[in-house]
Amino acid sequence: MRRRTFLQTLSLAAAGAAVAAPAETSAKTSAQTTGAAAGSPADASSDRALPAFQAPGEERFIRPDVHAGDRPSGASFASRSPALGLNGAAGTAHPLATQTAIEMLKRGGSAVDAAIAANAVLGFVEPVSSGLGGDCFAFVWDPKVGKLAGMASSGRSPKALTLATVRAHAVNDHIPALGAISVSTPGCLDGWWTLHQRYGKLKWAELFEPAIYACENGDPTPQIIGYYIKRNVMAFLRLKSEIEETANMAHTYMPNGVAPGEYDVRRNPDLARTYRMIAEGGRDAFYDGPIAQTIDAYFKRIGGWLSAEDLREMHAEWVEPLVTGYRGVDVYGMPANTQGLATLQMLNIIENFDLRGFGFQSPHSLHVQAEAKRLAYEDRARYYADPHFAKIPIAWLQSKEYAQERAKLIRLDAINPHVYPGQAPSHGDTTYFTTADKDGMMVSMIQSNFRGMGSGLVADGLGFMFQDRGQLFSLQDGHPNIYAPGKRPFQTIIPGFAMRDGKPWMSFGVMGGDMQPQGQTQIVVNRVDYGLDVQAAADSPRWHHEGSSQSMGEDQPGLGPLGELHLEAGIPADTRKALVALGWPMGPSDGGFGRYEGIELRMESSDRVYAAGSEMRADAVALAY
Repeated sequence: MRRRTFLQTLSLAAAGAAVAAPAETSAKTSAQTTGAAAGSPADASSDRALPAFQAPGEERFIRPDVHAGDRPSGASFASRSPALGLNGAAGTAHPLATQTAIEMLKRGGSAVDAAIAANAVLGFVEPVSSGLGGDCFAFVWDPKVGKLAGMASSGRSPKALTLATVRAHAVNDHIPALGAISVSTPGCLDGWWTLHQRYGKLKWAELFEPAIYACENGDPTPQIIGYYIKRNVMAFLRLKSEIEETANMAHTYMPNGVAPGEYDVRRNPDLARTYRMIAEGGRDAFYDGPIAQTIDAYFKRIGGWLSAEDLREMHAEWVEPLVTGYRGVDVYGMPANTQGLATLQMLNIIENFDLRGFGFQSPHSLHVQAEAKRLAYEDRARYYADPHFAKIPIAWLQSKEYAQERAKLIRLDAINPHVYPGQAPSHGDTTYFTTADKDGMMVSMIQSNFRGMGSGLVADGLGFMFQDRGQLFSLQDGHPNIYAPGKRPFQTIIPGFAMRDGKPWMSFGVMGGDMQPQGQTQIVVNRVDYGLDVQAAADSPRWHHEGSSQSMGEDQPGLGPLGELHLEAGIPADTRKALVALGWPMGPSDGGFGRYEGIELRMESSDRVYAAGSEMRADAVALAY
């Protein structure tokens, strides 16, 4: 799911100036600031003694001339060092989820146990990116058999919802993002169950204990998550005429009548009860038991289409990962109905250019990467779909020969004014987390309700929102991703994994809608071409291109044939200037640069060493022990 951060321009007079002081204290604040600048200490006895530099969750300092502090070792722009450990590691988008994963590992659980327990916690603490109403995908490195397994748990469209009905609800030939028309069957829980049946060590019920405790006892709302919860619930209320009902959403996410702010303690007793039913009854409690009955009754009541039959027929599947070689590293992508192939296509094209020779964060390096994205995303729009309903020319799309032909379309001195999908042969917002255990098992897992918190719909008393993934179907006749009952929509969520010399090297992912293949590619390039460690590779400034052809409602329309290139503030000024000179239309640094977690496996003599990195653009934490 792509998220955008609203950037409010702040007027900063001088270093140390007060920002956004309340009106009734502005005069006092001004005097205090002046006094402090002159060496007069402020009156510490008053709550208003210090200027309100940043009201929690409301304002941001924006100073392009101010950068992070100096580090004595490692990359100058790195936010912190990788977390190192011998026995296990975990990285998630929330400290409590990471702590939960480590706790499960210390109890003797597998990396899969740790990932499921962490995901259950994330469903409560990070509802803007995850939850039982969404889907999930995972890569699992199984050290016993020395093989990477892929698990896809993507829900299908309701069988009772016809193409004619979807078209009748369409807006500008696209499926709306809100309401029952966008809901597909939740696949998340069946994914957890499928993973646990094969790789779990702890009892199923034990995995839900931390999440249940957190739901009942509460957890403080962190900065980034709180920002997005407020934005989402306000949007649901503003657009309530487009949603069948919003009372359950308000009851679940704003029980006091207001959206939670930073530091506010949130609870979700309804979700705790749902987790208890799942802990006691397993996956059947959700798909063929009391939870399924509640869901069926709810959609009948509001006039929706998801049914108990759709839930009963939900089953995750084991899939064979896609793979390509990139400068001696094997990079894996999720197949099925996802965009995992796009990462591999981008890397195949980029491999034809000397990125190391171009230089780190150089104009040529970023230009080639962005042009590779434009080419790969044309194919993404044209060919990617549910392979159960359409024949996808995967072997051709990920071939080195095809990549070489596409690479010839990239010029270093100009932008290709028009890109298009290849001609196939005739036969033819999200949370990511990763865990690793003492036995060498590594899990790369991603889970999402798709756009924001989802559809806006929460079934009576269940405490979670249903995904709006159905928005990503096409309504174009003849398109492989055209809507059909019982079909899986195009999926943006993709885990990542890389190996060296036949051995696991890195479990990683970058969440964020269409940013995911772009972010994954940048992580691989930063690590392989530029030698950055698992943390610095994430902290490096990113680019994000929007505006490729699409028919799934994902890329922003109306941006012209070249789209828009968004650069983070840390991109060197000379590089930015050179890209503008090449003709790249520049968009704002809008916060849509994805969120990453990663674990690297290193063998130091006979010791297995894990190095974990996390995302500084989120409330994320990586730990190892």
